[in-house]
Amino acid sequence: MEAVLITLVLIGLVGGLITGISPCVLPVLPVIFLSGGAQGARTGRGRPYFVVAGLAVSFSVFTLLGTLLLSALPLPKDTIRWAGLVVLLLLGIAMMVPRVEALLERPFARIPQGRVGSEHGGFVLGLALGAVYVPCAGPVLAAITVAGATGTIGGETVALTVAFAVGTAIPLLVFALAGRGVAERVRAFRNQQRGVRIAAGAVVIGLAIALTFNVTDVLQRDIPDYTAGLNAALNKAGTTKALGGGQSAALAQCAENADTGPQDCGPAPAISGIQKWLNTPDGSAASLKGKVVLVDFWAYSCINCQRAIPHVQAWYSTYKNSGFEVIGVHTPEYAFEHVPGNVAAGTKRLGITYPVALDNKYTTWNNFGNQSWPADYLIDAIGQVRHVGIGEGEYDTTESVIRQLLLAAHPAATLPQPTRVADTTPTSAMQTPETYLGAARANTYAGGRLTSGSRTFSYPDALPDDQFALAGTWSVADEAITAKKESGIELNYLADDIYLDVGGTGTITATLNGKTTSYKVSGAPNIYTLLHRKNQQRGKLTVTLSPGLQAYSFTFG
Repeated sequence: MEAVLITLVLIGLVGGLITGISPCVLPVLPVIFLSGGAQGARTGRGRPYFVVAGLAVSFSVFTLLGTLLLSALPLPKDTIRWAGLVVLLLLGIAMMVPRVEALLERPFARIPQGRVGSEHGGFVLGLALGAVYVPCAGPVLAAITVAGATGTIGGETVALTVAFAVGTAIPLLVFALAGRGVAERVRAFRNQQRGVRIAAGAVVIGLAIALTFNVTDVLQRDIPDYTAGLNAALNKAGTTKALGGGQSAALAQCAENADTGPQDCGPAPAISGIQKWLNTPDGSAASLKGKVVLVDFWAYSCINCQRAIPHVQAWYSTYKNSGFEVIGVHTPEYAFEHVPGNVAAGTKRLGITYPVALDNKYTTWNNFGNQSWPADYLIDAIGQVRHVGIGEGEYDTTESVIRQLLLAAHPAATLPQPTRVADTTPTSAMQTPETYLGAARANTYAGGRLTSGSRTFSYPDALPDDQFALAGTWSVADEAITAKKESGIELNYLADDIYLDVGGTGTITATLNGKTTSYKVSGAPNIYTLLHRKNQQRGKLTVTLSPGLQAYSFTFG
């Protein structure tokens, strides 16, 4: 236990140091330099420490507990960020306007040295910066965020978080102290203290405005990530494993050698924490004793899963009377996939007749250490995992192992002929990746960072490859965008097929190469085919959605 904690602390410190020198911190450096450092020469030598300490504390707390806190309260998920921006704006104005500073000081009047412009004010500034400071999501920060979002916060996660915060704070503190040193040595800073204060306030206000309109994203996006290699090396240190996550070594090894026959992958993890069962007579798990079992992780709006399901269904229909069982573990990717009625409708639409387990709390997902949709774990009749298949394809190999395990369990059995289902797995090495439209994961939005809220967009003059742009009025949420008025999406793609995950009732109009096609949409979110052809091509697709429709993502084939 002690060795694990030491490992986590070292990983956290190194990860924090890497983040503290990464391009992602560049937007906050002017504030750290002027407000944390240069002002420290006038208001107190300890101010740089207070600013950086406030930043480290608030960033740690919000990263680890923010998701849980907001989930428990009826508040939008970006409340913390907006509160931090408001505080930054007020502090910047206070630095420039003494009357505003006096108003902000009143709540602290009974606290010794409780001046907004003093060292304690520096701590408040740091707290606000921590609420809006979002560093690169390297391997360490990703592990912390997942732990916080899923509520799996223990002593080890806290140790990793604190170490990460300290590691990030070190380079920022060096920069703040450098600002203070410059201010103490350069006469202009000593003689123009009022001017320095106004400049510092202007920089703080500028940062707040830049963050509000995502101007800082241009800087972060255009500067090459010179820390990427360091993050890759740190990832090999195994942060997730150090936290007790990830797949077992045996399962991971089997996944790497999936093109071989049956392997020894260890005992099957438990199927537990299931909220509801579908396609079972009494709504509970069927008996698996003595059966060969395929555990298939899927999500009903996942296009990769939809291409794999015909194979899984064919295996179930062909071999269920020969001692074979399938359990489709439905683990949601989107919020709407938590709704049992939506999953039941998707199950019926896709023609699934095997048992489906709703794993809304990720219990079984975590038991297997699974990390992708779709993923197959094939278990023999005595409960040992013998084959692991991640993603699409290699269906002949999986079916071959199924047949071998069935014959091993029942040597005298006569099996039906192998199934014949067309493999529609994309074969091109290059195609547009899955394109998320909600603010939380819209990393291919041509306008930089896409943020939550309702506003009117316009298409850019030029659209880069594999990116999308918006036009008209949209309401943007974390997972989806909702059409309001004259709402359109423009997509620069490379693919054979294009699918849009959309929900609500209305009409989609797709225009490609001068040809316009309309599609009626109704019911729970589902995938609609907008383009299907034999050859991969690059092109530009324009889609308009009637008011009220919600679009989640584009996927490709």
